[in-house]
Amino acid sequence: MSTTSAVPSDGTAAAPEVPRSRIVVASMVGTSIEFFDFYIYATAAVLVFPKLFFPAGNETTALLASFATFGLAFVARPVGSVLFGHFGDRIGRKATLVGSLLTMGAATFAIGLLPTYAAAGLWAPALLAIMRFTQGVGLGGEWSGAALLATETAKPGKRAWAAMYPQLGAPIGFFFANGIFLLLVVITGYDSANSATDHAFLTWGWRVPFLLSAVIVIIGLYVRLKLEETPVFKLAVARGQKVKTPLAQVFRTSWRQLILGTFIMLATYTLFYIMTTWVVSYGTGKVSDAGGPKITIAYTDFLELQLIAVLFFAALIPVAGLLADKYGRRPTLIIVTIAIIAFGLSFHWFAAPESATAGRMLVFMCIGLGLMGLTFGPMSAVLPELFPTNVRYTGSGISYNTASILGAAVAPFIATWLVSSYGVGWVGVYLAVAAVLTLIALILMKETRDQSLTD
Repeated sequence: MSTTSAVPSDGTAAAPEVPRSRIVVASMVGTSIEFFDFYIYATAAVLVFPKLFFPAGNETTALLASFATFGLAFVARPVGSVLFGHFGDRIGRKATLVGSLLTMGAATFAIGLLPTYAAAGLWAPALLAIMRFTQGVGLGGEWSGAALLATETAKPGKRAWAAMYPQLGAPIGFFFANGIFLLLVVITGYDSANSATDHAFLTWGWRVPFLLSAVIVIIGLYVRLKLEETPVFKLAVARGQKVKTPLAQVFRTSWRQLILGTFIMLATYTLFYIMTTWVVSYGTGKVSDAGGPKITIAYTDFLELQLIAVLFFAALIPVAGLLADKYGRRPTLIIVTIAIIAFGLSFHWFAAPESATAGRMLVFMCIGLGLMGLTFGPMSAVLPELFPTNVRYTGSGISYNTASILGAAVAPFIATWLVSSYGVGWVGVYLAVAAVLTLIALILMKETRDQSLTD
């Protein structure tokens, strides 16, 4: 069994400490929980919250209000990246990862216990917003910690491959979240178009995934508490390289990397939440195309299509890790980003209501989530490699989570407005513009494949 080695002062490997398999599981289980929590909220934001947590009225208005609470977590994520980044760079990766997981898990569990608008009035959406914000704070420290756990323990020349394991948590979390929702919808016989608000799914069924998250969090905590600190961080401590205020230090010494990292992630986030959150509301007829026709695929059928498409997402993440190690981060991501631009410009052909079929929508989502795997796979290597060890947790977290505001937080809201006002083709143009900004950032960045994390 391979192990993680301590790194002495000269940067070479020393005595083995932690089995590599434990690090893989710890990094993957954390991001699996992270994305499970976020996907169940994203699904509920389309299917449940507009009906149960907001006053009855215009359906599109309720959906937009629900997406606004969905976006709150992304506003909170930079707060979490600063908070947990400070402790991650000051006291270590392990303890901080435990704290971020507990914060996120507690908020997700609490959402499953909240009263609805019918029971608590305006307190219902207010409490939902508070829990969503808290969930986002925890998530703000989760991804960067998992990424550092993978990259700072990787063998030379294998960092992108090692870093793809936490990225695999995204499709794993997506698959289980949507799979559980699909199972509940089938068991309760829920029809999103016709079922009343006292239906079993809307009464108790939707709460089950949120409450189940507690079980997964306990498993994640068990694995993470058995970890050791990363050898790269130990070396930084031994060299006396820790700083008192990582936030001030990263803005003083690495501001250019912060900007580049943010825009490098922009297309990834925009693509991700268009293809996983907005597409559900569009594909199931929650919003019309430019005030005209709607796609009318049944919700259960659409979830089945998504579960097939997410397999492409999962399959191409390891491919991206291999390509990024062999050819470099920069050329791999430049080619993928150009492909995302082309995909964005094809939205009208794939998804216009007058020509969209279940088969065409499946191809549409398979391409989109396949591209997502290729662009997402190397990110947990790229962003940490931009920053020195003493501000790596803070810097990679701020870049990742600031991109979430510019990309993910507003993507479902903007896409819903664009499709209802101008048509689905403009949603693709929006994605293409985000990808052009990412392409510019990639052209400006330096290749980081051969950079030592101990320098």
